Amino acid sequence: MNTNLPDDTRLFGRIAVLIEIARKQVVTAVNLAMVHTYFEIGRMIVDDEQQGMGRAGYGKQVLKELSVRLTNTFGKGFSEVNLRQMRAFYETYSIQQTVSAELQQPSFQLSWSHYLILMRIDNPDQRRFYELECVANNWSLRELQRQYNSSLYERLALSRDKDQVQKLAQEGQRVVAPQDVIKNPYVLEFLGLNAETAYSESQLETRIIDQMQHFLLELGKGFLFEARQKRFTFNEDHFFVDLVFYNRLLQCYVLIDLKTDKLVHQDLGQMQMYVNYYDRYVKLDHEKPTLGILLCKQKNDALVELTLPKEANIYASEYKLYLPDKQLLQQKLIEWTEEFDTN
Repeated sequence: MNTNLPDDTRLFGRIAVLIEIARKQVVTAVNLAMVHTYFEIGRMIVDDEQQGMGRAGYGKQVLKELSVRLTNTFGKGFSEVNLRQMRAFYETYSIQQTVSAELQQPSFQLSWSHYLILMRIDNPDQRRFYELECVANNWSLRELQRQYNSSLYERLALSRDKDQVQKLAQEGQRVVAPQDVIKNPYVLEFLGLNAETAYSESQLETRIIDQMQHFLLELGKGFLFEARQKRFTFNEDHFFVDLVFYNRLLQCYVLIDLKTDKLVHQDLGQMQMYVNYYDRYVKLDHEKPTLGILLCKQKNDALVELTLPKEANIYASEYKLYLPDKQLLQQKLIEWTEEFDTN
């Protein structure tokens, strides 16, 4: 704070900050109260419908009349469509207590608009995952929609074993090991590059730098950008790493090399050299081993396995310049899960 300002200006500034914080807290409290109210309205509608199922056309007629009366009394927000959404909200999020056999209201932490998106996700594990990530990362509506459209859950799940997939739904994305930040594929539709048009690695890198905020969100939790074309010299030869990041959760450097063509074994050897250099000459004693990611247009898992030693902290992942086919990824995940069950 600038102590050279007049006393009344400093006082005004401190009070203004306090008022802004209070207003945000009030808005948050009002939004959460509204969500809990909509849940209760949904519960009452369901209870009332269950008691009146003997009457033909009961539900539709009651909701129509209820909508008119609520709108006349309380104004907008209680259309027949909205009341149906409240009913669906209750049906989606109600929790049956096994001991008391009474319905307990869940704890809501997001806005009503967030829940309108989450309710469209049929798979309860996926819905819970996106809800956890929304709360943990303070996702906006746009970011939630983008992460869902980009199949974040499926892409993370396909990079994990069965036990870790189950934890995704229970705990969200936890970053404790290098493989926890790996996705396959990475989705870079925000770069605006045409997948059918030729472009160079330099152009790809420049687009990433221009859209760094979006790229960091796609990379995931804990990433900090350090440099592009980071040069280091070894035995009088100069080498350049395309992109250098640091992950504060893993406490390690993350080196990314961009490949616009099919991955070859020379690319893997080059990344191994980059990682070795950072481990020996850059990282501090308390930091974890350097992580290398080859972001390529087309990878070959067999080639990666054959070229790199098992303990190598290097991963190859494909990138896509368009949102992936969600149904295709969901089917892959089902097949992958079934494969685990049969083994």
